Amino acid sequence: MTRRLAEVAKKVGVSEATVSRVLNGKPGVSEATRQAVLTALDVLGYERPTQLRGERARLVGLVLPELQNPIFPAFAEVIGGALAQLGLTPVLCTQTKGGVSEADYVELLLQQQVSGVVFAGGLYAQADAPHDHYRLLAERNIPVVLVNAAIEHLGFPGVSCDDAVAVEQAWRHLASLGHERIGLLLGPGDHVPSARKLAAARAIRPDLPEEFVARAIFSLEGGHAAAARLIDRGVTGIVCASDPLALGAVRAARRKGYDVPGRISVVGYDDSAFMNCTEPPLTTVRQPIEAMGRAAVELLNARIGGTAVPAEELLFEPELVVRGSTGQAPRD
Repeated sequence: MTRRLAEVAKKVGVSEATVSRVLNGKPGVSEATRQAVLTALDVLGYERPTQLRGERARLVGLVLPELQNPIFPAFAEVIGGALAQLGLTPVLCTQTKGGVSEADYVELLLQQQVSGVVFAGGLYAQADAPHDHYRLLAERNIPVVLVNAAIEHLGFPGVSCDDAVAVEQAWRHLASLGHERIGLLLGPGDHVPSARKLAAARAIRPDLPEEFVARAIFSLEGGHAAAARLIDRGVTGIVCASDPLALGAVRAARRKGYDVPGRISVVGYDDSAFMNCTEPPLTTVRQPIEAMGRAAVELLNARIGGTAVPAEELLFEPELVVRGSTGQAPRD
């Protein structure tokens, strides 16, 4: 017991006597300090006293599909910082191939009595993926916010970058440079944001040839393979669904002996870290990560506090960032 008091007191920055008062339910402790002590208990792996176990922990799950794509660490930094400012402790759950699944993480988070969960880039963005673990969260009335996609009928609010506007910005930029044979490099067929991007492109160009649309897993290698097919089909400009896909497209063009942007122009999506340091610097459509991350936390905190939040998806405006990977269409 003495060791537990000392560790919790050190974690919170209060005296052991204050920790003891919280654990014994005695007065004279502010609500903020009380919550900090309870959160420290959870983080350090100690069980709460019996009389306090009915209270949900001040933990929030932050579930990401990966950390290799720089956009996800960027979201984690913004969301984690905003949660901490509210006295909530983020629990980062990152999926790995062959490792813990998203459903397994949900089960673990429920065992920890988390206050809520933020998902960014999870299975909810894949229409054909299993969604039972999301239904479980809804049934338990756990506050959930989704980033960059939505699930109908579960009542989860969400924040998304407007895919239609993103494609329109990228497409019109290439068209203004004289490109007529513009291709789309998207994620898998059931990927919801990619489906939105395709619908937006078809709204701009209803006669978009099917062979000008390529799909790939979200990686540099996937982008390389898919972009090579588009280049072979005669496109001169490529609009990509992520920055790693765009970097793969640049590599594919160069491996074929084509200059970027002299022969092939490439537009990414996200404006993740270091895209201004590539060669050439990548023209891309920037997601407003700071605004989206803070909005997600505000929605979650409102739900945690018992405020009714409409099950709507807030759409945030992207911004085209023109750099060196796009140029005038070739004249031949």
